[in-house]
Amino acid sequence: MTESQESLSQTIEQQAEAFLDRVLESAAGAFNIFTIHIGDRLGFYRSLAEDGPATSTELASRTETHERYVREWLEQQAVTGILEVDNPRERSAENRRFSLPPARAEVLVERDSLNYVAPLARMVVAAGSPMDSILEAYRTGGGVPYSEYGVDFREGQADINRPMFLKQLGTEYFPSIPDIHARLQADPPARVADIGCGAGWSSIGIARAYPKVNVDGYDLDEPSIEHARANADRAGLTSQVNFLVRDAGDPALAGNYDLVTAFECVHDMSDPVGALRMMLNMAGEEGSVVVMDERVGDAFTAEGNDVEWMMYGWSVLHCLPVGMAENPSVGTGTVMRTKTLRQYAVDAGFCDVEILPIDNFFFRFYRLKAVCSL
Repeated sequence: MTESQESLSQTIEQQAEAFLDRVLESAAGAFNIFTIHIGDRLGFYRSLAEDGPATSTELASRTETHERYVREWLEQQAVTGILEVDNPRERSAENRRFSLPPARAEVLVERDSLNYVAPLARMVVAAGSPMDSILEAYRTGGGVPYSEYGVDFREGQADINRPMFLKQLGTEYFPSIPDIHARLQADPPARVADIGCGAGWSSIGIARAYPKVNVDGYDLDEPSIEHARANADRAGLTSQVNFLVRDAGDPALAGNYDLVTAFECVHDMSDPVGALRMMLNMAGEEGSVVVMDERVGDAFTAEGNDVEWMMYGWSVLHCLPVGMAENPSVGTGTVMRTKTLRQYAVDAGFCDVEILPIDNFFFRFYRLKAVCSL
C-alpha cells in the first residue's frame, strides 16, 4: 500500500468512526424520546415535580405502577441525565431517591409554559406507530390516513402548540398586524374561520384575546372536533366558539368571515390550491387570510436551516404520507417553502403573499392578499 493509499484508508476509517458515533448518539436520543414518553404518559414526571423526590417504591405507589419497571425507568433517567439521584452508591436499589430538577420540570410538566415539550415525545412515538403502512406507501406511492397515527399524535400535536396559541397568538402575533388587530376588537363583532383547527386551541386563543369575536373552527377529523368542543366547554367559551366537522368549501360561506386562518395544516392538504381558494371565498375581498406554516429555508441545501432536520423528519414519517392519502395529491410534505405557498396562493386567486414580521423559531406567518394596491 502506498503512502497516499494508507492516508486515504485512515481518513475513511476516521470518517466511519465519526459516523458510527453519530448513529449511536441518535440511538441514545431515540431511547430518551421513548422513555420521556413513558414518564409523561404514566405520570412519573408530574409526581416527582408535584409530590417531591421518591424511591422506586414510593413512585410506583403514587402512580399505581409496578415497582420493578419504575426502578428501571428511574435508573435510565438518571444515567441519561434527566433525573438526579442522592448518594446512589450508599443506598440499595430500592432506597435510592430520585428527583426532577425545576428547570427540567418546566420542560416536561408545566403545560402552560412555552418551554413545554413533553408532547414532542408523544408525537415522535406516534409518528412511527403505523410503520408497516408507511413502508407500503413508500413502495406503492399511496398514503397513510391521519387516523392511523392515533390519539397520541392527535393529542400530542394539540398540546405542543397549545401554549403558543393561548399565550402569544392574541397577545403578540395578531397585535403586530394593526388592521387585523383593530377589526377583531371592533363592532360589529368580527367573524373568524379557523381551518384545520384540530383540538381547537387556536380558536380558543383568538376568542380569549378578543372577547367580541365569534370563531368557527373547521376540521374533517371528528375526534379532533370532539376534543375541541370539550376544550371550549372547559374554557367557558361555547357561546363564542363553534366547532364543526364540515367541509368549509360550502358556497354559502362565501364572504362570511372577516378573518380566515390556517395554522400548520396547508402542507398536509392533498389539494392546497383548492383549500386556499376556499379560504379566499370565505374571506372575500374585505376579509383577511393568515396562514402559519413551518419556517423552512427558501431553497434546499444539504445543510438545511436550523429547523429542517425536524421538519424533514415529520415529513418522512407523517405529513407526506398523510398528504398522499387522498388521490390526487400534490404531495407537498412538511417542508413547504415560501415560493411553493406563494404559487399555491396565486393559483388559488390571491394576488400576493406577504411574510408577516412575526418572530417564531419554528413557524412563519403569511398574509395572503386578495387585492393588491396599484
